[in-house]
Amino acid sequence: MALEKAIAEFSHAEAAIKIASLRVKLKEYATAYYTADAPVVEDAVYDEQYRDLQDLEQAFPDLITADSPTQNVGGAVLSDFTKVTHEIPMLSMGDVFSLEELAQFNQRIVAATNQPSEYSVELKIDGLAISLRYEKGKFVEGSTRGDGNVGEDVTANLKTIKAIPQQLSESIDLEVRGECYMPKESFAKLNEQRDRDGQPTFANPRNAAAGSLRQLDVKITAQRNLDTFMYTIVNAANYNVHTQREALAQLEKWGFHTNPESIVATDAATVQAFIERYQSRRDNLPYGIDGVVLKVNDLAAQLALGNTVKVPRWEIAYKFPPEEAETIVHDIEWTIGRTGVVTPTAVMDPVQLAGTTVARATLHNPDFLMTKGVRINDTVKIHKAGDIIPEVSEVVLTKRPANSQPYEIPTTCPSCGAKLIHLEDEVALRCVNPMCPAQVKEGLTHFASRNAMNIDGLGPKIIAQLYDRHLVKDVADLYQLTAADLADLDKFQEKSIHNLLNAIENSKGNSAERLLFGLGIRNVGAKAARLLLEHFRSLPALMAAGADEIGTIKTIGPTIVDSLQTYFANEQVQQLIKELQAVNVNFDYLGPATSTPVQPNYFQDKTIVITGKLNRFTRDELTARLTELGAKVTGSVSKKTDLLIAGEAAGSKLTKAQNLDVTIINETQATQYLNEVKE
Repeated sequence: MALEKAIAEFSHAEAAIKIASLRVKLKEYATAYYTADAPVVEDAVYDEQYRDLQDLEQAFPDLITADSPTQNVGGAVLSDFTKVTHEIPMLSMGDVFSLEELAQFNQRIVAATNQPSEYSVELKIDGLAISLRYEKGKFVEGSTRGDGNVGEDVTANLKTIKAIPQQLSESIDLEVRGECYMPKESFAKLNEQRDRDGQPTFANPRNAAAGSLRQLDVKITAQRNLDTFMYTIVNAANYNVHTQREALAQLEKWGFHTNPESIVATDAATVQAFIERYQSRRDNLPYGIDGVVLKVNDLAAQLALGNTVKVPRWEIAYKFPPEEAETIVHDIEWTIGRTGVVTPTAVMDPVQLAGTTVARATLHNPDFLMTKGVRINDTVKIHKAGDIIPEVSEVVLTKRPANSQPYEIPTTCPSCGAKLIHLEDEVALRCVNPMCPAQVKEGLTHFASRNAMNIDGLGPKIIAQLYDRHLVKDVADLYQLTAADLADLDKFQEKSIHNLLNAIENSKGNSAERLLFGLGIRNVGAKAARLLLEHFRSLPALMAAGADEIGTIKTIGPTIVDSLQTYFANEQVQQLIKELQAVNVNFDYLGPATSTPVQPNYFQDKTIVITGKLNRFTRDELTARLTELGAKVTGSVSKKTDLLIAGEAAGSKLTKAQNLDVTIINETQATQYLNEVKE
């Protein structure tokens, strides 16, 4: 239990303070989960704090308010989508976490219906709730649950899902509901692709599915291989359907996908056996589940039982406990990214967790490491964040060795030995040595990447060999490589040598915006590089331009201007440009003359303020990215502010934004919105 003391020990004033605190946290968690599709805590953490809030409100009912998370369903409707009003609300489900609570639910049902219970027992699919509406058998509208009363119109996106019939065999008016999900195999492939493209990966299949379905570009949704399981017929009696089992059978006849893993149960032993069977098999299923659902089978009884303000009284979800494993931390490794950010990773004894062997777990940043208190030789509990990414949950202090010493955060770069620093507003440590070997290798890998110079076959392992053997020290050296140089590399034969040299040679002809992006100039992304070269038409013209002229380009703000001016003023950079020019790398823009408009996105045309410490970006990097997307970033909160992005330890700006009712999102949510903008 998360509460610091028993409910009975709370005074009314203490309960009011605690309730207010829990509501703020839960609303933040819910916004991240439902609206941004980017969860910031594990489901178990949310569930525990939600139940604490329920318990306190039950003990102090006069403190219940209409805006409490216990009185509302789901999340907000994004402004990018047309609103759809649900004539019959799409409610969420109540949760239980033990067989004892499940038995209490059954007792309430028996007492209310005065008859033995019969349940349709189904798997709880980890996806996004959807509603599909048909007129004369034709699919005409699809929507998300939203806040339960109003959802988002995602009809065009749902039409790309093969599992959803566009035309029924019967010419009927119909509304059905169910779950849209992403199969595990599709999720793995999507994250592999995003990793190759240098994009942050999705935390779990549920959020990948939600993010994919809520795309403004239906082509992206079509590529994500989503699927559905339908389980509800709205107004089922109109179709001579009287039980949940009949509903599932009828849905299948109409051509919808239904989940075959369900039973009818009339006793607790059968339900328990079903729970145990699928709790042990969940890792082997091709889709994600997070529990088991019991629904009163008789639809007339469901109608009689009715709903509370938030949940149906006739169904309950038994949530599986989070899977954890204990292991011992033997080392903490620090890796350096292209921008110099240094990230800690726990190296542990291998353990089995959620169907895979885990030997490494992220520690995110120094603050996370120190908050968790991890030390070398500590026994720790690990879980998979979103069932995917291994992460340390807690240290088992009772098993800490007697001679244990606090872990000291490094002060020098593990690659080059330079002093590590904390830049303002950053949680991360950073190495600022531009000649740091780890950063140089990452920079070379970025230069060769698909969105930059697209040198096929020149990946991180080959880059490392070339650098370590002193064959390249910067990107210009790539164009001096010979067949004899490559012949010395591991596993390089004649065909590999020929292919790589051809790829390097072909990259010389790329349009210059690829080169500009590939140089890795801070705050200059692929879109900014294209806009700059569209305007100036060549790299030398851009280098010769003044700050005022560069600043006239729409969405190119002062942060990008300063980065460009600082970069090109560097003598080493000027020498690098001369070397690239000498080997005939193209410096001209070869694309169309007309500027590509900014793709519609969440941030476009908004006035935004950034506050607090950021983990994933520097303040300048995030400002540059937002400016590229058509936003205006300012330094102070006012009535004109549309959005506040709040990092850790946000202070007075956050308070002022709350008082002015400004929309507030955290860094995780902002990152998710950025990820959903098509390159």
